[in-house]
Amino acid sequence: MTDCASDTRVTLDDVRAAQKRIAATIARTPTIRNVALSRITEADISIKLDNLQAIGSFKERGAANRMALLTPEERAHGVITVSAGNHAQGVARQASLLDLDATIVMPRFTPATKVAATKSWGARVVLAGDNFDEACATAEELRQKENRTLIHPFDDPAVIAGQGTCALEMLEDAPDLDLVVVPIGGGGLISGFITVLKALSPQTKIYGVQVSAYSPLRHYPEGPVDVPGGSTLAEGIAVVHPGHHCLNIIDHQLDGVFVVDELQVESAITTLAEKARQVSEGAGAAPLAAILANHDFFKGKKVGFPISGGNINARILAHVILRSLLREGRILRLVFQIPDRPGLLADISQKIGDFGGNIIEVSHHRLFAAPSVQTAELVVMIEARDTEHAQQIESDLSQHYTVRRE
Repeated sequence: MTDCASDTRVTLDDVRAAQKRIAATIARTPTIRNVALSRITEADISIKLDNLQAIGSFKERGAANRMALLTPEERAHGVITVSAGNHAQGVARQASLLDLDATIVMPRFTPATKVAATKSWGARVVLAGDNFDEACATAEELRQKENRTLIHPFDDPAVIAGQGTCALEMLEDAPDLDLVVVPIGGGGLISGFITVLKALSPQTKIYGVQVSAYSPLRHYPEGPVDVPGGSTLAEGIAVVHPGHHCLNIIDHQLDGVFVVDELQVESAITTLAEKARQVSEGAGAAPLAAILANHDFFKGKKVGFPISGGNINARILAHVILRSLLREGRILRLVFQIPDRPGLLADISQKIGDFGGNIIEVSHHRLFAAPSVQTAELVVMIEARDTEHAQQIESDLSQHYTVRRE
């Protein structure tokens, strides 16, 4: 990738110019106060719904602003970018609207749904490398060979200015926030927030959040540290090295950085779906994960955060919700050892219904799982109203059957 180490600063005027420039193709998404989340956190929570963008993410803001500034010669040669998902779709959509040729380099592990979504906008997709850095090397080779213009996913002043429009809109709708919590990957979004809030609402504190496997700023305000990387549900912020431009803006401008783990992100995704009725990907749920994990810090404060993206695979979303419900005890997985005789399955089902439980799944094993040829193992997954109700169901069934909870 090209060197982005210059100290070019992004100003409020840059963000306002970007807002006018991208208004025709980017939705002005609402910021709403959410009563359910406020009750859970005991804070006054406002959420910026950028998961409602056409591509389901804030990322198109920056892509749209940068691509609107292309010269006629740059347009003629086309554009190229590197992304595992949301930025890829943003560049692809903008290229289709501007009638530009676009090449998107994506790491080989990129989920098929995101590859298909990017291709659906007419872009050429090249799968290369096992991670972002390796994909960048391929993109640089193609950029030079084909004389394309790079649309960097985060480390470009025009991209940062475009992302800042998210903060500008949020402040227009919620002008009296005590603090905001913003996910940090490459740093483009939080750099945009810093640019806007420091100019228009300097009293509002700004906190970043990273996921544990990708938390180079975990010791902020100290400099970035090496991180282990690896798989994460929050792939939208799975960046090992934040951008140079972004670090120049972030430097001593944040009030702190929170780090959350995978299970906290899963719980936040579930809470947004169940309580706020919002679909969020892992990166988009990271701010809520930080708020839920630091209850006393946020209690009583007016807190805003963007749901930065909603592009989560439906199967993964279903698994995340089920895993969260299992951890919370609202779904029980009970294993019964029962005599192998007719009628017992019906009797167990009747008792579960009488106790108010909802049977989700039943698995009956006679041949291999049971300890005796005269017994059977029955595995039943049950939905309960809450943790207390689940414990009551388990206790009542234990009075009649040999049962254990998994």
